[in-house]
Amino acid sequence: MPIRKKKLKELSAGIRRIIDGQEVDLRDHREGVLSILKNDIYTLSELKNEQVEALRHDRLVLSDTLADISHQLKTPLTSMMIMADLLESAPEDRRAEFIENIKTGLTRMEWLVSALLKMAKFDAGAVSFTRELVPASVLAEAALIPLKILLELKNQTAEVAGDAEIVCDKRWTAEALANVIKNASEYSPDGGVIRIESGTNPICSWVSVADSGPGLKPREISRLFKRFTGSRNAAGYGIGLPLALAILRGQNGDIEVDGGDGYGAVFTMKFYR
Repeated sequence: MPIRKKKLKELSAGIRRIIDGQEVDLRDHREGVLSILKNDIYTLSELKNEQVEALRHDRLVLSDTLADISHQLKTPLTSMMIMADLLESAPEDRRAEFIENIKTGLTRMEWLVSALLKMAKFDAGAVSFTRELVPASVLAEAALIPLKILLELKNQTAEVAGDAEIVCDKRWTAEALANVIKNASEYSPDGGVIRIESGTNPICSWVSVADSGPGLKPREISRLFKRFTGSRNAAGYGIGLPLALAILRGQNGDIEVDGGDGYGAVFTMKFYR
């Protein structure tokens, strides 16, 4: 059956309105090649609209993230610039203090930039995980290496119990565990103990980290994994725990938090079977 020129003109006009960004429903439920074509064009336009909306959302997220990064970097940079200016006229006994503060600021900025780059990889879907059987003791050992000085400065000890075998990406999981242990150290008192345990059950394998701090309230738990806002430490960036959660979820896992009922919060990293 021939397709009338008038119908083709109407279809062409509808397609042009779609190109111009208008919402046009070309569908009809009659039989024939033209109706099938209309329905296919409608499906294609809906896919295009979804992609445009996803790109718009990504731009907003990127804009907000860049604003947060700018804010987080601006504060330590300003502080270090002020101390650098004061160095020339500072008395001898204050210079060592200013230099030490600048070194501390640079170390914190290095960590922040590294963490942000890793988060960007997850946001872009550019992280691929390997899967191997890793003893929990090996993960704990790898996670504790970069935290050795921090624990020594606070005279804290890490006790490792259990040695369950975890199917995971060793490097990324050790990174996540290090961030969870670092959080436990920050909220445990000097001389406190951090307990690292592991185990398995029919649903998952798990590694838990318990601090010896004051515990967490439910409203605090809800904010823990929000970027730049979840840190309980005034000097923290609120990026370590969100990064840990991204690593776990990238491996079909999750992190659960027990507030500790007034003493010792427990963070459990779960790897589902």
